[in-house]
Amino acid sequence: MTKHPHLNIRPAEVENKGQLQHDWLDTANPDEAAYVYAAQGHRLATYEADEYRYYCISQAAFAEIKKATDTLHEMFLNATDFVLHDTKTLERFNLPRSVWPRLRASWHHRKNQMITGRLDFAVSEQGIKIYEYNADSAACYMECGKIQDKWARHFGCTEGVSAGKGLQAALIAAWQKSKIKGIVHVMHDHDVDETYHALYMKSLMERAGLKCKAIKGTMGLSRRDDGVVVDPDGEPIRWVWKTWAWETALDQIRGKHAGHKGQDIASTNKDSSPNLADVLLNEGAVVYEPFWTLITSNKALLPVLWHMYPQHPYLLETQFALTQTLKQTGYIIKPIVGRCGANIQVIHNNHLVLKTNGQFENQHNIYQQYFPLPVINGNNVQISTFTVSGSFAGAVARMNPTQIIEADSNLLSLRVVED
Repeated sequence: MTKHPHLNIRPAEVENKGQLQHDWLDTANPDEAAYVYAAQGHRLATYEADEYRYYCISQAAFAEIKKATDTLHEMFLNATDFVLHDTKTLERFNLPRSVWPRLRASWHHRKNQMITGRLDFAVSEQGIKIYEYNADSAACYMECGKIQDKWARHFGCTEGVSAGKGLQAALIAAWQKSKIKGIVHVMHDHDVDETYHALYMKSLMERAGLKCKAIKGTMGLSRRDDGVVVDPDGEPIRWVWKTWAWETALDQIRGKHAGHKGQDIASTNKDSSPNLADVLLNEGAVVYEPFWTLITSNKALLPVLWHMYPQHPYLLETQFALTQTLKQTGYIIKPIVGRCGANIQVIHNNHLVLKTNGQFENQHNIYQQYFPLPVINGNNVQISTFTVSGSFAGAVARMNPTQIIEADSNLLSLRVVED
């Protein structure tokens, strides 16, 4: 295998001058106050020992990561188009047939309305390999676009520039071009991480000139006589940005509408309180990210990609069934729907190396070639990049002592330095 040493990630650290003893985030801003609450302090890294550390990548490596991001975004969309036109393949995605017409309509009418998503990579001298594309619901935007840059200023990191430097401007520009007319309801769960993520995105929408209301959970929502869902103030919910994955809404209708052929999936019972599916699948609501991103984010798309682009340098062999080749290379078992590294098994040399628990054990699985993250100072380091309007817009580094990046994995500033 050809080696690419310019792709290696380099560890570095700033001098400890007691910076950690001083607050450095502005809690007058709702998103930063929520972040400080979730992080239990003014910090970027999870562990205090890592607070003075950061990672560097070369300009050449950064350029290749950008190219990989843009290329893969197009490949994922091409694969999404294939799936939505091929019934046999769509059946593998374990989606209620009742939503198939809605998915195809979403793709037909809103193909170019995706705002943003996150791709997760292994980047090392072994090359650049994609693990998955979180095109529906992704995290770490605030860390990438805001926190890592504030960290650098406070801690005196002057080497290179932030890998997330352009993310905020790109997101603001995308929301300005969205043609939204009305109040955007920023909907999120009660999770503390989702709260700061939602408030951060809300702040960018408002900078783009949009009017927004944050809604935590679904308590207090109701229906008008015409079936439109309204917020606690009686405001119709017409435009939505959500932190929830579309799969969460689908879980509420699975089984109940399994044989339904129409497009009116949401409940119309005026006497019951609307649930998440009633809001997101209401005919009168326009939701971001669009419904079709449910296909793009589903890991069942990874074997489709491998079939469409066999041996592509950015892809890992991924199959719906275990093959002899995968047994030889080692493989990862992943549920086709999952979040935060849940329910993953790592098999290497025919031995179970690592297994995580979660709520997705009943999902179908795919088998992806074993390709470990680079280990730097005892941590496995993953590069996550963000697309905005289909193009690269920023990157961040996440790390974990184990080979699986999870919800509470550490995150350090990523700096782009001269070659």
